[in-house]
Amino acid sequence: MAKSTSTASIGCTDLAVDPLISCKLCLMEHPLQDMHPMEQCSCIYCYTCLQQYLSILIKEGSVAVVTCPDAMCKEEGKIGMNEIKRLVDKSTYDKYIKYKFELEVDLDPNRTWCPEAGCETICHVCSGDAAKAKPVHCPTCGLHFCSLCKSKWHSNKTCDEFSKDSEASGGSTSYHTRTNAIGIPFSSDENAPIKRCPLCHVPIERDEGCAQMMCKRCKHVFCWYCLASLDDDFLLRHYDKGPCRDKLGHSRASVIWHRTQVVGIFAGFGVLLLVASPFLLLAAPCILCCKCKVCRCCDDDDDGISGLPS
Repeated sequence: MAKSTSTASIGCTDLAVDPLISCKLCLMEHPLQDMHPMEQCSCIYCYTCLQQYLSILIKEGSVAVVTCPDAMCKEEGKIGMNEIKRLVDKSTYDKYIKYKFELEVDLDPNRTWCPEAGCETICHVCSGDAAKAKPVHCPTCGLHFCSLCKSKWHSNKTCDEFSKDSEASGGSTSYHTRTNAIGIPFSSDENAPIKRCPLCHVPIERDEGCAQMMCKRCKHVFCWYCLASLDDDFLLRHYDKGPCRDKLGHSRASVIWHRTQVVGIFAGFGVLLLVASPFLLLAAPCILCCKCKVCRCCDDDDDGISGLPS
């Protein structure tokens, strides 16, 4: 009897050696070797779900910042380039590298692609306001074009005026098809339903929500009405005065609560720094002494080695 009991207990132990883990994407249970823990957060998913997730993002061109699939991830983990390389196949990874490089050039205010068909040259753009048109010269094909609308350079006209004149005259060139195909002006009315991002100029549609907008492509935060940058306006002071006053789309109480949260976060960091500063000052001599002792030991070891007979 004792022998059979021991065998049963061993069998139970064998069954519990390889536990199954649930994937939060497909809600299926998988063995540990089929799961991939994220490097920057504690989330874990099966390889199949992660590969499908990354393949869809890369196919859609959403390669600016690849985040954890869990929208409620507490650590807001990001998937780096090396991790993506290990999860997807070579052709998908090559597309990721290509799209990421093209996006970096598109978002760089000092670089732009030549719009001439078949040229694919990266041209230099003079520094200055990215929202203002500047002439660009392609060193490969010699095209002289506008940095904003990618049309032939129009020194005495705005991008919208040049586009309207080209459409009225029936003139169309290979490097002008991009603006004509989209048909969205660069300077829109305040209440226009579709506008261009003031940084990367991609079309954005607003059907509801507040006036604080964030471009999905370049992550630029701006005001929908006047297109002013809100990247550094954490307290949303832009809507306290000027032409956009009280146009945020939220109640005054919600704005005050938002500002209270932001101030509370900064105040918390300040208090934490004040509390920790005395301990850091007390620990500084110990840290310095430890470093000095390590250096001294290394010097003694070097002297001992150099003093050995050859």
